This record gives sequence, structure tokens and C-alpha cells, in this order.
Amino acid sequence: MRAWVNGSLLEDPQGPALSVADHGVTVGDGAFEALKVVSGQPFALTRHLDRLARSAAGLGLPPPDLDAVRRAVAEVLAGAQPPLGKLRITYTAGPSPLGSARRGEGAVDPTLVVVADALARASATTSVVTVPWPRNERGALAGLKSTSYAENVLALAYAAERGAGEALFANLAGHLCEGTGSNVFYVVAGELRTPSLASGCLAGVSRALLLEWYGGCETDEPVEVLHEAEEVFLVSTTRDVQPVARCDDRALAAPGPVTTQCQRVWAAREAEAADP
Repeated sequence: MRAWVNGSLLEDPQGPALSVADHGVTVGDGAFEALKVVSGQPFALTRHLDRLARSAAGLGLPPPDLDAVRRAVAEVLAGAQPPLGKLRITYTAGPSPLGSARRGEGAVDPTLVVVADALARASATTSVVTVPWPRNERGALAGLKSTSYAENVLALAYAAERGAGEALFANLAGHLCEGTGSNVFYVVAGELRTPSLASGCLAGVSRALLLEWYGGCETDEPVEVLHEAEEVFLVSTTRDVQPVARCDDRALAAPGPVTTQCQRVWAAREAEAADP
């Protein structure tokens, strides 16, 4: 693991690095991005940085210096480069009072952290369960990649207790939304579908790339559509296109024919450019 915090590489990436009053620590006031690193190169860095800027704006944080982020990424990756790695960029409101309020307007001193580590390959298939708690598609954080992740932690623990590798949320309207760290695609009557951004799901980088490279219908349907889906798969930075073999108590073809085509297209297009 290598870590960079506010301009400097850390000698001990596991050691103390942030103020105990950092708003990202005390109240989860921050945004982040997680990227795959292949042969020392971050994948789709520009798209991730664009989303980091959108999330920061949605949180009311000052715009991150994206050139500085790129320099930090390069510095972190200049060290040991495993064949497959993960890069996390975290941008918080910085030190603030011990409560929800930030420092006075204009006095926000953001914290920027970049960490790189090895990444284990995702399993060939996974299982998912739907959770009883809805996403709030009308909430202030809808669609933002915020560090406020406790809801995802609880949902993923719920899934793990039931032997599943991912949890899927419906939204307040009862429509299928997303996973804790993934976007969901499914096939009905041979048609590839995925929830629209209006569902409150994250505008996933992998989601956008697959829609560009392969296609698919963005639509919002009751979460019960999973009961009739012929195929289900997840997409994310660390999963790529991962078939779902079981959804709740229902077994599925994994991979089915459409999923297999998506995997092939993904592998071919990903190999063409590191920053599509």
C-alpha cells in the first residue's frame, strides 16, 4: 500500500495521517472515487475525476484541484505496481467543529487523500439479496459518491449474513435502484435493462461505459422485475461485468448469453485504452 495525503507521500501508510477533527472522519462529509489500476495505469481516470468534481459540487465543497489529484495519483503509482490494483481518491471538507456544521464560509480547508493497494480479482459469479431498506432517490446525497457509507455497510453485512456477495436496493418508489458498490443490469425478454439515473442510483463509470460500448435500455421498474429476469449481472470498477448466479432464493444462468456478450465487449474495449 502507498498513501499520499495533502501533498506528501506517507512513510507509513498505516500510520496517523488526518486530523481527529476532519469532517470526513467525524460526519462523513466528503466524496471519493475508487479506480482499478491495470499494469500501473489507472483505468478511466478522467471520468472518475469528473465525477469527483460533480460530487464535491453536490456536497457544497470547493472544487478539487484535478491537476493536483493527477499529480498525486502519478506519485502514488510511481512505486510498486502490482498487475492489478485499486486506487482510492478521497476529498473531504477537512478540519471542522465536532458537529455537522463546517468551518465558517470561505474557511474550508479540504483534505485530499490518494491511496493505492493491490486488488484481488472478483469471483467469476456472485449472489445478491434485496434489502429491506430503500434508497432515497429524493435525498440530498442521491447520485453523489459520498463517504457517508454506513447504510451500505449495514446492507452488505445483511447480504453476507445470508451468504450473498452484494446487496441490492429498491428506492422509495419501489423501483430497482443499485447495489452497495455496483450498478445492476438485467435481461427481460432478451432485452438488456438497467435503472435510470432518476432512480437515485450512482452514475457509475462502468455503467456508462457498458451502455456506450454495448447498449441497453435505461428504465425504472418495480424491484420485483428481478423475479422474472432471465439474467442479472453487476458492473463496477472492481467487478467489471460480474454474473449473478443467485438473486434472493432464485438461481440464474451465470453467465447467460447476454452477460457473456457484455463480458466479451468489455474485455475487448477495456484493452483499447486506459482512459476511455
